[in-house]
Amino acid sequence: MGILDGIKLAAGILAGLAIYHLYAIAVGYPSAAREARAGYVLIAEKTAAEAKAAELERQRDAAAQATEEHRKRLMASQMAEQAARDTLENEIRSYELQLSEKNRACAITAADRDWLLRH
Repeated sequence: MGILDGIKLAAGILAGLAIYHLYAIAVGYPSAAREARAGYVLIAEKTAAEAKAAELERQRDAAAQATEEHRKRLMASQMAEQAARDTLENEIRSYELQLSEKNRACAITAADRDWLLRH
């Protein structure tokens, strides 16, 4: 093998490297594409996890708000029921007082009173 053959071999290697370099520039370096896709997957997974966490937090807040509203409605309902009971008690006392002033007796038994309180 002579010097001329060595130069041809070196020129062939340089031409091959130049062609590969032009191909890599035109198509894109495969390793760079893999790294970019890997980075994209990590970003996509992170975004999905953040979205899931935000949705869970929204659901938790909505459940807490619904529970609080239910508690308030229950408290208002209990207060209204107690007020109705108190009003009924006052009406019964008032009626019994009117009857006693007229020297009449009220024929309401404890069972009647319980029935009235329930209805």
